[in-house]
Formats: sequence, C-alpha cells, structure tokens
Amino acid sequence: MSSLICGSIAYDTIMNFEGQFVDHILPEQIHKLNVAFLVPTMRREFGGCAGNIAYNLKLLGGDPVIMATVGGDATPYMARLQQLQIDVSHIRQINQAFTAQAMITTDQTNNQITAFHPGAMNESHLNLVSAVVEERLQNDKKLAQFGIVAPDGRQGMWEHCHQLAEAHIPFVFDPGQGLPMFNGEELLELTELASYLAVNDYEGEMLSQRTGLSLSKLAERVKALIVTKGAEGADIYVNGKCIPIPPVSVAKVQDPTGCGDAFRGGLLFGLENNMDWETTGRLASLMGSIKITHQGPQNHQVSKTEIADQFKTAFGFAF
Repeated sequence: MSSLICGSIAYDTIMNFEGQFVDHILPEQIHKLNVAFLVPTMRREFGGCAGNIAYNLKLLGGDPVIMATVGGDATPYMARLQQLQIDVSHIRQINQAFTAQAMITTDQTNNQITAFHPGAMNESHLNLVSAVVEERLQNDKKLAQFGIVAPDGRQGMWEHCHQLAEAHIPFVFDPGQGLPMFNGEELLELTELASYLAVNDYEGEMLSQRTGLSLSKLAERVKALIVTKGAEGADIYVNGKCIPIPPVSVAKVQDPTGCGDAFRGGLLFGLENNMDWETTGRLASLMGSIKITHQGPQNHQVSKTEIADQFKTAFGFAF
C-alpha cells in the first residue's frame, strides 16, 4: 500500500458548450441570473477526486487504497476499479443513496460550470482510518506511507484529517471544491494537522482570504504548499522559498476535467519515492498534461514506461 486516498467517487456527466460563458452572462444582471447553454455533446465518465487520484497513481505503478462512500448505482464503477486492480475493500456502498454526481459544462476557453449532487458522499465520515490500519495489520499488509484528504463530505474531510494525524500518517490536505465548507479557523486547524497542502491558484486566494494569511505564511505551517496554476505550471513553497514548476506544452487541449487530480497522483508518487521537489513537481505537471489531451478524467491509458519517456523528452532527465 502506497497511499490512502480519502475523497469522493463520482460519476461525471460532461457537456461541451461551443461558445464562451462570458458572452452570455450580463454582469449588470447577475442578481437575476437565468441562462441556458446548448450542449451538443454529452458523455458520462468515471470520476470523483479519490477515483481520479487513485487512477493516476496506479498508472505510475503505485498501490493506492481508496476510502470512500458510494451509492446503490456504483456497481459499474466498482467493477472498473477491480479490473484496474485498485483496492476497493474500504469503499462503503450505501444502497439507498446515489453515488455522487457531477454535471460539468465546459466552454471553448476551458472555463467550467459544475453542479454537484453529493449523494452517498455525505456519509463519508462513516469510514475510519483506524479501520483501514487495523485491517491491514491483521492481514499482514503494508500500511500507508502517505494519505490525502481530497474533496468529500464535510464531516468526513474534517474527521479524516484528524484521524490521519492521530495515526501518524503524513498526508496532503487538498480542500479543492470543499474549501468553502470551512471557515478560516477550521482551515487553519486542518492545515496544521497536514504535512502538505495542495490548492489551485483560485483556491489559494480563497484560502488566504479566509485565514488572513498569505501563501508564504501558510507554507510555514506545512512541509510544503503546492499551488497549481493551470497552463502556467505550479509553485511549490518549501523551506522558505518558492520553486516554480514549468508546464508541459501539449499539441491540443481536449478536456481539463480531472487535471488537478492527475497532478496530485504524480505528487503522491513523488512523495512515496522520496523524489526532490523539482522532480516531483515536474512529474505531477506531466501527469496533468497527459490527462488534458484526453476526454474525461480517467481515459488516458499510458504505461509507466511511456510516462518516463515523456518526462525525459519534456525535461531532459529521468525521474
């Protein structure tokens, strides 16, 4: 077992709008917003932060264990994870609920509007880190080197951060879309429990506003703060300095859905293998670029050898 992935498993319904949202939203009428976007294409994908992160970590040769809650409609997803040889023994199925559902509309400039139904995800607090540890000890399995708390039910995120800290498992706090559910004081408490903090640039700004601390000050409370910046790469704040991580250019952008999760899969692999931050950040950046050239969050099928070759081509050295 390399990492314990705490977060959502969801079905993503992804739609493409052949225009730009900004052309259809009138700022002076924002108080009575009523818009509709024609979406000629639609597809349903396997998604959710925990599922996506685990998928990417598995591509790199990791051995993720997912701790999540799903609904009675999750049978196809569970079968897929088992086919990928991803451990599903700590995924709880709640038959009277739906699996979490994300309805995502993407415009031509890759802006996204998402509606999200949490469903069974709201019961994520029923899962316990201690139960995973106990089960693995009883069956002579390896314990987690690292954990990650990704967007999930609010109570689940809160309790899993505390439980990982109590189990002395270093973990990444990745609040993501769940960040607005916590106030500044709560975000500071969860940050200080974590070993690492990962946000995108928008979430980083929100985190700074809610806590009243700059990114550099927040970075002093963890071993490293990772801020992804989309096409501009990422910044890693560590040991009082900021390490810029370059993006990896792609021939054609297909779909940004799940790119942040792909990045986090690379981040966990780098941590597990004790890579330096420059290498870890570049590997994570590459994983995001591989994902963005494919539709859906889990349709990029590349071997570890192919990833290694692309890494060397992009950066001139091997990881």
